[in-house]
Amino acid sequence: MPDDRDCCRAFSFALAGLYMHAGYTGRPPCLYNDALTLGLLAKPVLLIRGLHNLRAAHRDCVATIGNFDGVHLGHQAVFSALTARARAAGLASLVITFEPQPMEFFRPEQAPPRLTRLREKLEAIDACGIDRVLLIRFDAAFAAVDADDFVRRILVQKLGIRHLYVGDDFRFGRDRVGDFSLLTAIGGQLGFGVESLDTVAEDGSRVSSTRIRDALQAGDLAHAARCLGRRYRICGRVAHGNKRGRTIGFPTLNVGLLRRSTPLRGVFAVQVLGLAEHPLPGVANIGNRPTLQGDDRLLLEVHLFDFEREVYGRHVEVDFVEHIRDERRFESFDALREQIQRDAQRARDILRLDALARRKSG
Repeated sequence: MPDDRDCCRAFSFALAGLYMHAGYTGRPPCLYNDALTLGLLAKPVLLIRGLHNLRAAHRDCVATIGNFDGVHLGHQAVFSALTARARAAGLASLVITFEPQPMEFFRPEQAPPRLTRLREKLEAIDACGIDRVLLIRFDAAFAAVDADDFVRRILVQKLGIRHLYVGDDFRFGRDRVGDFSLLTAIGGQLGFGVESLDTVAEDGSRVSSTRIRDALQAGDLAHAARCLGRRYRICGRVAHGNKRGRTIGFPTLNVGLLRRSTPLRGVFAVQVLGLAEHPLPGVANIGNRPTLQGDDRLLLEVHLFDFEREVYGRHVEVDFVEHIRDERRFESFDALREQIQRDAQRARDILRLDALARRKSG
């Protein structure tokens, strides 16, 4: 792995500790599933920020290209094949992705909520054992690059691609004229292989970021978790809020979302990692707090059960276990407090049953 500190940096996440928790054990193609470990990895992924930071040492690799929003089971299957081929050939494994995502550039008002913001996506890619990530700025100049030029100048000349994994519906280049057939044809001329893996299915249907997003918006967290290979998670840093929760007996952790929108809204039973050696149970609200007039910020607020420490500035990971209800406006703080009490009890019941089920399955 190159040591170009002037152009690249090792992307490693030294989080609070090593967190082990039960999860979905169906098909674990990489580390980012049932026994989730996002501590300091032995060989952290190298993040290359921009095409201008590519160096000769970054040539010769096995690669894949995409948005990889959510890093779901389909993405994990690609990464598994990618790393296996790269290891067998003695080459680096490379993921090429974009910031912003193409739809966010072309049609920002129509772009769907991301499943994972950039940091979360890079953490997930890191945990899958990928060697390098090339993060390309998607702007007007890059959008104007011709498909043939992208392959010959970037993939071949700059990266020395030996083998490339893409989806069979992958399109690229100006006006999206590049496709799998063009890649295969140029690869045959220039000596690199192109491969499309079989679709990963769950419940008889293709796993996709859109499908997961739809499940989350419908409150079907179990279905989303099956497609992700893990529970849906939002990460962020605990920030100071207006502390109104304390006045009604329910202090909360205010977790910065750092995103324009989210596929989740409402009240949920959750578990929080990053503050103890084991996940902490709680109840969370994600939305705009309609009872508080004049405050329409998108917020994630978590009330942890039997927890009184101040943890401002700590980075936490919130796992969403089950949807309890939609967000709604209450006529008074007394009515809100009574509903939160019911929500908290419901969350305790859900998490207790969930723990029992996991002990039995384990």
